Amino acid sequence: MDKSELLKELRIDRDAPAEGSSRLRTWLALAAALVVLAGLLAWFFGREQPVEVTVAVADAMPAVSAGTSVLDATGYVTARRQATVSAKITGKVRDVRIEEGQHVRADDVLATLDDAEARVDAELRRAQVAVARAQLAEAEVASANADREFQRQQDLAESRLTSVAALDAARTQSEALRARVSSQASSLQVAREALQAALVQLDNTIVRAPFDGVVTVKAAQPGEMISPISAGGGSIRTGIGTIVDMGSLEIQVDVSESYINRVQPGQKVEAVLNAYPDWRVPASVIAIVPTADRSKATVKVRIALAEKDARIVPEMGVRVAFLESAPAAAGTPAPPRGALIPAAAIRQDAGRDVVFVLRDGRAERRMVSLGGTLGDRRQVQAGVSPGDEVIVDPPAGLRDGNAARARESGDE
Repeated sequence: MDKSELLKELRIDRDAPAEGSSRLRTWLALAAALVVLAGLLAWFFGREQPVEVTVAVADAMPAVSAGTSVLDATGYVTARRQATVSAKITGKVRDVRIEEGQHVRADDVLATLDDAEARVDAELRRAQVAVARAQLAEAEVASANADREFQRQQDLAESRLTSVAALDAARTQSEALRARVSSQASSLQVAREALQAALVQLDNTIVRAPFDGVVTVKAAQPGEMISPISAGGGSIRTGIGTIVDMGSLEIQVDVSESYINRVQPGQKVEAVLNAYPDWRVPASVIAIVPTADRSKATVKVRIALAEKDARIVPEMGVRVAFLESAPAAAGTPAPPRGALIPAAAIRQDAGRDVVFVLRDGRAERRMVSLGGTLGDRRQVQAGVSPGDEVIVDPPAGLRDGNAARARESGDE
């Protein structure tokens, strides 16, 4: 073998596959893939799972009167004069003559109770009056006769034709029968008073309307027991029904104590019933109730309705605008509008009112300033804006910044 062939054998062939190097690169790539996979699994199982929550969109607080309102509030229609009518005695209902929505006038008969016992007692008392009257008449006749006998004895005594003993006996008899007449007169008066009491008891079996109004509740049926005092256990009812004087309807609203200085007695108010949003009812402030609700930081205001209408009924929700009567003082804060949110979205935390807002997949905790109540919703004057998604009935463990997602309508 010559030198050229030997040199060829010693030359390194760089195109030939390096078996050891290739196997090393394969193991390195596999190890890198395993590291990436482990990282992905750790991220997937270790990430925070979003809490499913129920959300509601905060509604804008509608303006009741444009340009003239210095303060808006929400409240209810209430009746100043209403009564749950009951009988004065305990008894079984015989007849009920009312239905819900029925108009009644004062002293109209609403119901009657079983009066058999009261009627028998009245008849007995009436008979006792008759007996007492007869006994009085008998005593009066006997007394008159005794008086005449005494007069005759006096005449005989003057002529010395009778004894002193006979004269004394006639005098005694006359005085005794006169006393008997007085006693029988008193007995007759007692019998008459007893008859009057029995007649009152008989009249108490009739339940009458105390004033003009409308029946809103019918609470009893024939055959049930009724009593003016609750006997417990629910077996005896305490009322026949409820009557409301529709002429006494007014509005009561809760005004934040921070803005109560904007309200004055006699101030003009414009009211809008939730049931009739296009109907603006003129009203005026009756009075500011001189006490505050510390739990809500509000003051109750009574408002008189200038219009009486059959469409206005108790417990209706209403929005009111207190109208400007004089230019606002410089530096006076602007009247709050705020938003309406479900009352169930509000939570107490360290004595403060807070809500959670769902924003960018996170629960955001916000402190809020509350206004009045409208049905199952509350007015939020600060802390929530119209359009925000508030979390309703937030879970007890929910914290600021927790991941959350809105529950789908079909989710349980």
